[in-house]
Amino acid sequence: MLKLKNVTKRFGKRTILDKLNLTVEKGEILCIVGESGGGKTTLLRCISGLERIDAGEIYIDDEVFDPSIQTNDSVIGVVFQDYNLFPHLSVTENITLAPMMVLKKGANEAKQLAQELLIKLSLSDKGDLYPYQLSGGQKQRVAIARALAMQPKILCYDEPTSALDPNLSKTVKEIILSLKEAGMTQIIVTHDWKFADEIADHVLKVEPLKD
Repeated sequence: MLKLKNVTKRFGKRTILDKLNLTVEKGEILCIVGESGGGKTTLLRCISGLERIDAGEIYIDDEVFDPSIQTNDSVIGVVFQDYNLFPHLSVTENITLAPMMVLKKGANEAKQLAQELLIKLSLSDKGDLYPYQLSGGQKQRVAIARALAMQPKILCYDEPTSALDPNLSKTVKEIILSLKEAGMTQIIVTHDWKFADEIADHVLKVEPLKD
């Protein structure tokens, strides 16, 4: 379970999040929607520990989550909007790097997990390719595989369908729902209300705070 209690985030004198309270149960999908500048991505970055909150607390399984002292990627994984794949590494190397460096997995174990994830995401023949050789949809799935390789409790996505055509958006939807069936808690920032309605257990609308 993820719980936010009175979470506040400011940039300078501007308050983005003001005493936000939120609970997401294990295995649920929360979609965060709203207009640009409303704080969707900031909220996601605060949940994942990429931004420090100014006040309040974040709990995971009833324990305070402090990314400054915890191995962040092994608790909360993030699939970024621009994928953030390393261009000089193959698909398999992109997936195995963090498990080997952070989780101290052996090379064989990390490669076996990567292959299992690639099979699951219909990328079994892409392991030796480099990001520039992949389509946008394939890059998206590699980014999901890389996040899953850290075996996180919660998986976050920033606009996972923004650059994809309808067919590829459907594929991402199917992946997200299959992960839900496996018990993965997921938090998704999206501008696509229809996509949110189709996959979410709960939808949170955020709006810019008035000064």
